[in-house]
Amino acid sequence: MQWAKGLGLGLGAAAFLGLGVIVGHFAIPKGADPPASQDLDLEVLDTVIGQLEAGGIQENLRELAREPHLASSPRDEALVQLLLQRWQDPASGLDEASASTYEVLLSFPSPEQPNLVTVVDPIGEILFFCNQSEKNLTGEQGGPDVVPPYAAYAPPGTSQGLLVYANQGTEEDFMELEAQGIKLNDTIALTRYGGVGRGAKAINAAKHGVVGVLVYTDPADINDGQSLPNETFPHSWRLPPSGVERGSYYEYFGDPLTPYLPATHSSFRLDPDSVSGFPPIPTQPIGFDSAQVLLCNLRGNMAPDTWQGALGCDYRLGPGFRPDGRFGEYSQVNVSVYNRRELRNSSNILGLIRGAVEPDRYVLYGNHRDSWVHGAVDPSSGTAVLLELSRVLGTLLKKGTWRPRRSILFASWGAEEFGLIGSTEFAEEFFRKLQERTVAYINVDIAVFANATLRAQGTPPVQSVIFSSAKQIPAPGPGGLTIYDNWIRYFNRSSSVYGLIPSLGTLGAGSDYAPFLHFLGISSMDIAYTYDRSKTSARIYPTYHTAFDTFGYVDKFVDPGFSSHRAVAQTAGSTLLRLSDSLILPLNVSDYSETLRGFLQAAQHGLGALLEQHGIGLGPLVSAVENFEKAAMALNQRMLALQEGSPDPLQVRMLNDQLMLLERTFLNPRAFPEERYYSHVLWAPRTGSVATFPGLANACSRAKDTAPGSAAWAEVRRQLSIVVAALEGATATLRPVADL
Repeated sequence: MQWAKGLGLGLGAAAFLGLGVIVGHFAIPKGADPPASQDLDLEVLDTVIGQLEAGGIQENLRELAREPHLASSPRDEALVQLLLQRWQDPASGLDEASASTYEVLLSFPSPEQPNLVTVVDPIGEILFFCNQSEKNLTGEQGGPDVVPPYAAYAPPGTSQGLLVYANQGTEEDFMELEAQGIKLNDTIALTRYGGVGRGAKAINAAKHGVVGVLVYTDPADINDGQSLPNETFPHSWRLPPSGVERGSYYEYFGDPLTPYLPATHSSFRLDPDSVSGFPPIPTQPIGFDSAQVLLCNLRGNMAPDTWQGALGCDYRLGPGFRPDGRFGEYSQVNVSVYNRRELRNSSNILGLIRGAVEPDRYVLYGNHRDSWVHGAVDPSSGTAVLLELSRVLGTLLKKGTWRPRRSILFASWGAEEFGLIGSTEFAEEFFRKLQERTVAYINVDIAVFANATLRAQGTPPVQSVIFSSAKQIPAPGPGGLTIYDNWIRYFNRSSSVYGLIPSLGTLGAGSDYAPFLHFLGISSMDIAYTYDRSKTSARIYPTYHTAFDTFGYVDKFVDPGFSSHRAVAQTAGSTLLRLSDSLILPLNVSDYSETLRGFLQAAQHGLGALLEQHGIGLGPLVSAVENFEKAAMALNQRMLALQEGSPDPLQVRMLNDQLMLLERTFLNPRAFPEERYYSHVLWAPRTGSVATFPGLANACSRAKDTAPGSAAWAEVRRQLSIVVAALEGATATLRPVADL
């Protein structure tokens, strides 16, 4: 990869340390070199914010979403060339751009044999076909390149049985069905989106003897209960009855055949038949128009109140159909899946702006490129913002009046929809360099869900830099509020340190930040505009992963005028410049103190009594949190002292390394051996009910009903020690470099 050369992955010492004006083969103009002590130039910041244009983002999106661009499809490859052409053009101002290609395992429906879901009578006559495609309501949803709805990585096969309704397909849902006396062996389960991941629905079902799974989107979960054609798209932004959410049903992320290895041609690959994490039984998503026909004809007990939805009938559990209904009591559901898995090439595109003072420190900004269909919201809204931001920064570079202190790497990731594949392969290939040198990762995947307010997620150190950016930029619409002030109206929390502030969400594994946070330990964030949750209970924007997510949908319903897209570009752009150009990194480690104190208090109140019964005390954890708080406060004092006068560049560098590396200290690759890639002891998946350190919460949840002295209680002690050790390591990292 060319970027490896450009970022000092094969350079001499001068370029590696950022001490010369020559980086790689590219000469940085002398006039653009900032002195080593120069801080963020606020005039440059204002210039960038002012030059970002809604019209440019709109035209980017029109082109990006013009055709479907499923990963590795001809249109996806055409977009690779489009981005390369823009970033490699000397007029772009970027220093370098290149594509890196990986050979990865993807999953597609068979073009010769479409997946089928039917209702058949006892002699095999087909009584009902579930819709195989979505209706073309405006002329934008059709065409040969629209992939039919399917569950990626679901195995081929045919299953048939009586239908049961299993709510969201959680383990608890299937246990509830069995508690009601329903025999699940050889049944087909109808489930709705939500509750657990897509693949988990099929995995849970198979554990209970179910032989096939159907998944649909209930209007109660995404349309605020509205389901009629005149209430949905194209008359509103709501999902129409034929809409089907596509998605990956693979449980992990990264290329399935090369875990922990980059998917290059020379890498060892697993036998596809031995790979875990794939759905074990035929699985197929359907529209809620078809689900309504199935569900409203079920027999059996009434489903619990919390399982009821908005399809206009009482939801029953089955198994089988009513004798007086449309199909008769002996009819069954047949699920025939013809998906196939294929090795395909998928590319990342990387665009580089080399830093003038610290070229070996990288600020990464990225989102994925591939979509299930047209993907105007997901992900092209983010790519449209990415292209506009790179245009504006490239214009400044061409003028020769600005160059960032640190290197900026723009990334367009491939095959994200199949499981964060492009970003994960990149993290695997350059694991050590990225861990040693990356300041932060900014993710703007879906830039705009809707046009009400900013929504930001991230690790605690990035809170202050996002807040600073949001306070600088006017919010779209009337009222004269900043983005920060508007944000606090919709999502806020009471901080013990700051009072009422916007609520920064936590990061799970829903987008390309996951490998950077969970695997590499890099401070990460995700920035978007979203809807007013007081006016809708939708779990995500209604046309998510459907053929109705088009440019026209965005232009008419999501963000008319593209002012929210511009607001995201300005917020993310300001954050990017602050991280790449500030003398001292704007990462506030003290904000981790509040998070740790909250986790500690939750553990004391939610688990303390249980732990005490088993002779386990939280004293070491209390001390570890207190010591971290003191060290963070002392580092802040040293930072303030360093900012006075003309700071020593080497002292600045040492302090910045402490700020950058703090997140890494929370990694323990052996903490969760059952969780692939998850090694961050604060942000690993939490299944326990207490909102505290996830490993401790999960271990206590598993151990609470076991005997004292059991292996489960030994695991509780181990997880407690893991957290304490991580906090002690973090505290040591924050202390003065000369101190042990």
